[in-house]
Amino acid sequence: MSVREQLNSIAEKRIIILDGGMGSLIQSLHLNERDFRGSEFAKHPTPLEGCNDLLCLTRPAAISTIHDAYLDAGADIIETCSFNATSISLSDYGIGNLAYDISAAAARIARKSADKYSAIGKQRFVAGSIGPTAKGASLYPDINDPGRRSICWDELEAAYYDNARGLLDGGVDIFVIETVFDTLNAKAAFFAVSRLMEERQIDVPIMISAAISGESGQLLSGQSIEAFCASLVYVKPWAFALNCSFNAQKLFPFVRRLSEAAPCLAGAYPNAGLPNAFGRYEETAEIMSANIEEYFKEGLVNIIGGCCGSTPAHIVAIAKKAQSYKPRKFPDNPRRGFFAGLQPLCIADNAVNFNNAANSAFKTDFSKYIGEGSYEDAVDTVRDYVDDGAQVVSIEIDDERAMGKFLDFALMNPYAAKVPFFIKSANFNVLEAGLKRLQGRGFAGHLNLKDGDDEFIRRARLVLRYGAAAVVNLIDEKGQAETFERKLEIAQRVYQLLQKNGYPPENIVFDTLAPPEDAIHSWIRDNCPGVLICA
Repeated sequence: MSVREQLNSIAEKRIIILDGGMGSLIQSLHLNERDFRGSEFAKHPTPLEGCNDLLCLTRPAAISTIHDAYLDAGADIIETCSFNATSISLSDYGIGNLAYDISAAAARIARKSADKYSAIGKQRFVAGSIGPTAKGASLYPDINDPGRRSICWDELEAAYYDNARGLLDGGVDIFVIETVFDTLNAKAAFFAVSRLMEERQIDVPIMISAAISGESGQLLSGQSIEAFCASLVYVKPWAFALNCSFNAQKLFPFVRRLSEAAPCLAGAYPNAGLPNAFGRYEETAEIMSANIEEYFKEGLVNIIGGCCGSTPAHIVAIAKKAQSYKPRKFPDNPRRGFFAGLQPLCIADNAVNFNNAANSAFKTDFSKYIGEGSYEDAVDTVRDYVDDGAQVVSIEIDDERAMGKFLDFALMNPYAAKVPFFIKSANFNVLEAGLKRLQGRGFAGHLNLKDGDDEFIRRARLVLRYGAAAVVNLIDEKGQAETFERKLEIAQRVYQLLQKNGYPPENIVFDTLAPPEDAIHSWIRDNCPGVLICA
């Protein structure tokens, strides 16, 4: 039985218990600079105290003791001490080059503890913690300079790849992309993880957990909880969760929203209150478990644990409460027709409306402003178009630099960015430049068969991995289809080719350039189940 099958089997029967905070227990050890350095880093030029992940190399026994304490407390899953084990985060301490080594060591330590406890009782699992870094790819450090970012997609993806590679080599069962404050960071992390899994031809369950910022239930990057789930549903996550953010009581309404939106398992691991003036979390195990019990009473979660400030005592109390309740029921709705900008968009039937016939004025003005380099005016045009009721905005640009510059401005405007974008270009490099900037789940195209099957599949897979749906037009090596017979021939070839390669039908949008009542639309609906059609 695979790890995924084992976990799902447990989740059908009971609530799965995650461990608690790592940092709070490390803090209780009162380690000093010498402890963090160990003999290996005695002469390192930069202070290292506070770099908790480094302890996996310099004080592995301390980390092992913490894992054992959580396993004793009843945790089914323990997380590796690798929350900041990317080159990006570790570079603050001058040890960015050790990201792989620290990640692998963190996984080995947790693996040893989990195997020890599995051998004497129930099966235990290791989750590789992949933190968000302190930099957001969608955030604007200077609103007067929209093109400036603290980090870009390529840098994030490369860092996450080394982090994930180390965790996998060290023996993790699950990846946890956690404390997500910017969905674009999470997409870059998944891109790296999926690349790694494809290279090794393996399947590793993925849990994605967001951190809420403020009372509105939004991520720091502006997305709602529902948009966060819609943006990452293509990952086919094992679970969505919320962590950190608040205490259990304050997180409760947001966990309810996550539970309604998640098409998979749902979890939560809140903080044990908020830190006091001395940085200590004062919410007792009894208070925290009582607040979390409200989650159980409503059947909101399949997975539960603790984040900042929580200890083995908290996990003991939470696990005891969980024994009396059934887990959240698996959702019946697969939620396949969901897309998102800052807000979600549900496509109730199989028709997506790009407003191709109604937006000629918008397209004229938009193209004019892009050509002039007047990106703020182009964004104003998009905003007006959205205000007039557009559910999706087609962004048609064939220059890579112009696509990037426009999106730098557009995604800063919450009124324009609230809907999904259709990134449209004849140049695939332009599509990639656009997709590397979208934290939501949108559309990209047009893809077609004019360059042959292999290139079509390569591009379709990349569009999926970037988190967008592939818009396909009916063109092959012979040119554009004009007759019904040719349209049918190409649509059938596209669908069969993608199905053969395991491509999800809900990620395919056929743009037939025909009216909705045309015979080819009827044929696609009848013969290509699951796909969307451009209305």
